[in-house]
Amino acid sequence: MRVAIVTESFPPDVNGVAHCALRTAEHLARRGHEPLVIAPAGPQDPPTGQDPCPVVRVRSLPLPGYPQVRVALPGRRTAAAIAAHRADLVHLASPFVLGVRGMAAATRLHVPAVAVYQTDLAGYARTYLSLGENTAWRRIRTVHSAADRTLAPSTASLRDLEQHGVPRVHLWPRGVDSVRFRPGRRDQALRRELAPGGEVLVGYVGRLAAEKHVELLAGVCALPGVRVVVTGDGPSAPTLREALPGAVFLGRRTGDELARIFASLDVFAHTGPFETFCQTVQEAMASGLPVVAPAAGGPLDLVDHGVTGLLVPPGDADAVRDAVGLLAVSPALRAEYGRAGRAAVAARTWETVGDLLLDHYDQVLDARTAVAA
Repeated sequence: MRVAIVTESFPPDVNGVAHCALRTAEHLARRGHEPLVIAPAGPQDPPTGQDPCPVVRVRSLPLPGYPQVRVALPGRRTAAAIAAHRADLVHLASPFVLGVRGMAAATRLHVPAVAVYQTDLAGYARTYLSLGENTAWRRIRTVHSAADRTLAPSTASLRDLEQHGVPRVHLWPRGVDSVRFRPGRRDQALRRELAPGGEVLVGYVGRLAAEKHVELLAGVCALPGVRVVVTGDGPSAPTLREALPGAVFLGRRTGDELARIFASLDVFAHTGPFETFCQTVQEAMASGLPVVAPAAGGPLDLVDHGVTGLLVPPGDADAVRDAVGLLAVSPALRAEYGRAGRAAVAARTWETVGDLLLDHYDQVLDARTAVAA
């Protein structure tokens, strides 16, 4: 099967869209299919030959107000690449700008398309583009309604899409590398560096951006015997350094180094209320950590309240502080939640999730064949 993956982001970008697109391409190649990735060009694209499959880069500019996100410029390269690849199916990874052109090309070429909903575009529009949520949802509905199937990463996202009139929505979760992210990577030397006084380490991993509301950890910073560790980068980094006194900021980390940081924490705290899935929560659970997260969006599927972690009301700084405080004073509870979290996600490998994606592809192709017949 020849699959053209049109993605708004691809490595070396470090975000959920890029990570999922990379894992999809790798899995297709492992299963003997022929993926092609079409993505916006970035300032630090890897040298040719380091990608798991051929990659076509489209000229792009940084998103106003959020330079870490690239927006593809208009052009014919996307359609030409899909046609040249002789794609059997087009996979649209979080379609926003480039994905819209990918959908248009698939329609003109009579190629079936699967659209993956992965980013809360309504939240982005409200936060960065001064657009209303209704405007953003109209765009989402237009793009996804043209696809043969839309894949949502969580039950909350699936419900949102259906409530806003998007048809043919199915659930497709995300995988986790439970070999890379595991409790055995806990590093006592790193812990002594981050917590020289033996503090309980409470970590956040992800973008430092307005919609993540990392400032809600300010109360956690004031808890006795607790140190907050922030891993990631983004436009909110300067203000967060002021808002989180005493926190350690590690910047962007990836790969095995990131896995070592995860495993060396005692508690993982996520604060963003707009997550369609929340990959870092799953990676924290694979690392054997108890999780504190908002009771909204993707974490509702991931965190079993009182079993693998604690869910708190979205945007409630006091609730975040109190939940972390409860875990901070109870090593036994942290260990219990951490073991349960690891057990809950250990089987959610990218191989398993990738095969589920191939089932969706097959169903879409079979439906097209049946209509043609």
